[in-house]
Amino acid sequence: MRKIRRIFDSTQEINFNSPGKEFSLYLKSFNESELGGIYRAIPWNEIVNKLRIKENKKGPNMIFSPQGMVALMFLKSYVECSDEMLIDHLNGNIHFQIFCGILLGGERIKNFKIVSDIRCRLSRNLDVREVQSVLAGYWKPYMMDTNVMLEDATCYETSIRYPTNVKLLWESTEWTFNQLKFICKYLKIRVPRNKYKEQWEKYNNYSHKRKKIHKETHKRIRSLLYLLGKLLGLLREIEDQYQDQLDLPWKYHERIKVIRKVLKQQQEIFDTGNNSVPDRIVSISKTYIRPIVRGKETKPVAFGAKVNMIQFDGINFIEHLSFDAFNEGTRLVKSIRYGRSLFGKITHISADDIYATNANRKYSTAAHIVTNFKRKGRAGKHEQHRLIISRELRKERTIRMEGSFGTEKEHYGLKRIRAMTELNEILWIFFGVHTANAVRIAKRIAISRAEKMAS
Repeated sequence: MRKIRRIFDSTQEINFNSPGKEFSLYLKSFNESELGGIYRAIPWNEIVNKLRIKENKKGPNMIFSPQGMVALMFLKSYVECSDEMLIDHLNGNIHFQIFCGILLGGERIKNFKIVSDIRCRLSRNLDVREVQSVLAGYWKPYMMDTNVMLEDATCYETSIRYPTNVKLLWESTEWTFNQLKFICKYLKIRVPRNKYKEQWEKYNNYSHKRKKIHKETHKRIRSLLYLLGKLLGLLREIEDQYQDQLDLPWKYHERIKVIRKVLKQQQEIFDTGNNSVPDRIVSISKTYIRPIVRGKETKPVAFGAKVNMIQFDGINFIEHLSFDAFNEGTRLVKSIRYGRSLFGKITHISADDIYATNANRKYSTAAHIVTNFKRKGRAGKHEQHRLIISRELRKERTIRMEGSFGTEKEHYGLKRIRAMTELNEILWIFFGVHTANAVRIAKRIAISRAEKMAS
């Protein structure tokens, strides 16, 4: 390695080697870094084929190749930063450029929205199970005890404000009023009379109160329900009267449809007092998000994707992902079948108590699979041995699997997912989970190479 020199010392002349001439030095440094280890732990060609990404034959060449697009998504989860900051890192870091298969030299990428464009493009073609089968096949030589499966469910929360009924109604009212003003301005007609300004002042005073009593909240909801219904009625009248002069985009019609559904649901909640409404909308911009009741003391309800995860030797795989609440206890048999498709025979399973249903116990016994479930009935002949195995399986799931969830959320961008569409959110979760897996596999590959060199 060359001697490191300081630029601002008394040295009169420093010969900076360009990346083009001395690329081998940068490549060697990259291969010795953690990022180089992650690069070796990913089967690029197979993933690109599964995602069906091809370069455009017409027009100018793309900055990123198909492999570079996938690499940028892994890099996004690895760095855990915004799209704009990711591009800034990419412009100034030669290791990041090698990872993505580009060499900028003196140039800079100025449009940070290219990250969002790539994310949207990849999300349309992502089949989670197809890509995971490729990763499992590539990582299997570096994994041990693939006959032992751990299973648990977790929730990856999306980035939205806490959706109270008052906030949701006010957001719907504000959007509807702004559209009414815009349409009236376009048609050069007067805005119909309404009490939006008066309700805005009342909502502003209410939202600034530190303690909101039930009576005030009830009053705000009733007023906003009436105002929102009136504004939607005024909009419909104007649309019917001036339909020849209006050519409203599809996004407008989709949002109006959502807001009408919000009004109907909130009216039902207000009338009945029952918060459990089918397909309840909690955000007008992310209509696919549903409340997920977790039963935790600190956070009883979460808003985001619920994932049933299976783990083999510390490597996580997504078995089922849904934005609707589901009972993970009913998915054990499907998880076993999916685990067999990835790694073959399964002899031991460790799962939470919610999975210990009679149907799951019966299936596990018939398939000769040892579980960590608490015994029902009399103890068997080898009860002491069963208790030891059960204790170890439970300990492994509690420490290793739940610990991996925390690692993904804290260090790989899955604590608060900032994607704006359902497909992008699924892609975000997928790359966050498997970037964490790639880091673990990279360490095992490095250890394996060191052992071979030592021998």
